[in-house]
Amino acid sequence: MAKVNRNINIDEWKGVLVIAEQREGKLQNITLELLGEGKKLAEKLETELMVILLGNEMDGEIEKLSYYGVDKIVYYESPLLKTYTTDAYAKVISNFILERQPEVVLVGATSIGRDLAPRVAAKVGTGLTADCTKLDIAEDGKLLQTRPAFGGNLMATIVCKNNRPQMSTVRPGVMEKAQLVEEQSLVERIKADVKEDDIVAKVVDVVLEMKDAPSLTDAEIIISGGRGLKTPEGFNVLQELADKIGGVVGASRAAVDSGWIDHDRQVGQTGTTVRPKLYIACGISGAIQHIAGMGESDVIVAINKDENAPIHELADYSIVGDLYDVVPALMQAIDDKDQILK
Repeated sequence: MAKVNRNINIDEWKGVLVIAEQREGKLQNITLELLGEGKKLAEKLETELMVILLGNEMDGEIEKLSYYGVDKIVYYESPLLKTYTTDAYAKVISNFILERQPEVVLVGATSIGRDLAPRVAAKVGTGLTADCTKLDIAEDGKLLQTRPAFGGNLMATIVCKNNRPQMSTVRPGVMEKAQLVEEQSLVERIKADVKEDDIVAKVVDVVLEMKDAPSLTDAEIIISGGRGLKTPEGFNVLQELADKIGGVVGASRAAVDSGWIDHDRQVGQTGTTVRPKLYIACGISGAIQHIAGMGESDVIVAINKDENAPIHELADYSIVGDLYDVVPALMQAIDDKDQILK
């Protein structure tokens, strides 16, 4: 393994690197989100955008990836990289970073990314800003990394002064996905130098858990409920609307903290960040923590009987009224999902 040099010349580190995430040989959406943001950063820095992918027999996914405007795809292949393991992935990626010296490294703040990123950062001798919701480049070229702090009550912007790379994990659903382009990217294929002995903790079996509710991050329509529901049974009403228009039920932190619905349904800074085509907020006041998690939705509808609720100022369509009157009326007026998305 290359040795960490802590007395580095930061001017020698160039490029933006995205660490791609795959599961069972399929690229995850977070990779496209990171590429979209990485391209913006690379353009501001006037440097190249690279993506590193680890796996085995992924030619089809590499073909897809090559049409997203990346300057170079570096693919490390080995049967030992087919399934994610901390030891193997951290070794390959940290060696690559020390050899190629990218200025910025982006990782998804997923279960895999949150395990991998701190280990890579430690191996290459740099810091890590976790769970970022915004990235930008300062006038002096440093990476501005913004993340929630103090329980989501304020946003902190962090700057890495003297170490390289500048490394961040990025919350899924926050950044816009990269767009397809006509020209294919250059692909560099490398046989990974990984041995069985390198992997201390091995994956014996993978058990997939089937959940009843679809993912919030993939949903085109989300109907969320807050404290204004008054009871957990209120989510049954929202579920009826969701079932009719092909939506997914979400919730505010207040509803989750009250025990009315599971945490994996929470939208906001301390929950899931979403970008649906339609977001319907029912009985949600519009606290800054919640708005940070859904404010980039294409169309926002607010249903709240408090005409002074902050959510009304954000909404594209605002309905002042009791949600238990408004939601049934909506269900009577709406025929199907296609109609509501027009």
